[in-house]
Amino acid sequence: MIRVAFLTDLHFGFHRAALEGPLLARVNACAPSLVVIGGDVTHRGRPAQFAAAAAFLSRLDAPWMAVPGNHDLPLFDLVQRLAAPRAAYRAAISADTQPVRRAGAVRVMGVDSTDRLAWQRGAIDAAQTARVCATAGAGLTNIAVLHHPMRHRPGVDKALMRGAPAALAAFEGAGIHVVLTGHLHVWSAGAFLGQGGPDRVLHIQGGTALCGRPSDRQNEFALLDFDGADLTVQRHVAPMPDVAFGSPPAQRFSRASGRWVALPDTA
Repeated sequence: MIRVAFLTDLHFGFHRAALEGPLLARVNACAPSLVVIGGDVTHRGRPAQFAAAAAFLSRLDAPWMAVPGNHDLPLFDLVQRLAAPRAAYRAAISADTQPVRRAGAVRVMGVDSTDRLAWQRGAIDAAQTARVCATAGAGLTNIAVLHHPMRHRPGVDKALMRGAPAALAAFEGAGIHVVLTGHLHVWSAGAFLGQGGPDRVLHIQGGTALCGRPSDRQNEFALLDFDGADLTVQRHVAPMPDVAFGSPPAQRFSRASGRWVALPDTA
């Protein structure tokens, strides 16, 4: 079994400082093989915020990888956003904004979906799509991680990322099994299964791990346990204003048939 922790939307600079320690303790106690960060490590992309995010990541026991989110690019400094939008992220977090990591039979491919010209919406282009498809490994569980969702559920008031439909169709054909995203601060796992599509890609959209916005009502991260073609997803939640994570509910999925299906949930 390979265990992957997925954290997204930490928003250092507008984060729940009292939850930072409990979050680190819970993630480290889960002993994942890899921690994946889905962007928005900062709230406004400022140096002090990046320093706080880097300090947090340095305290993770497991190897980690990250992709940037739109909040990691300058919002108000238009000159910096146009000239060198990812410079601060690269200096503080990682020079590689599209990393690839492998943990056993699981391969995770990062996609930088930020767009300096469409700060909130994001984009994925043909070259990025082709790179992910070419990197997918036969016989592996292939995961793509990016900040912006590739599908939206009804009622989402944000525009879908540019290029998402074409990229998703290519991912489905190339053997990408799971897509991890953030951005919306709303949890979703397997919401698109059984709607008439091929169901070859399982979408997991993470809630915010640390953001202090009261309307989010809770902070959370996901723990993914891969066992061959089966996947168990634990959702670790700390309701606001609590500073402790409760016992995680779990969802189970399987792609043994060639398409993802939801299995009965477990406590």
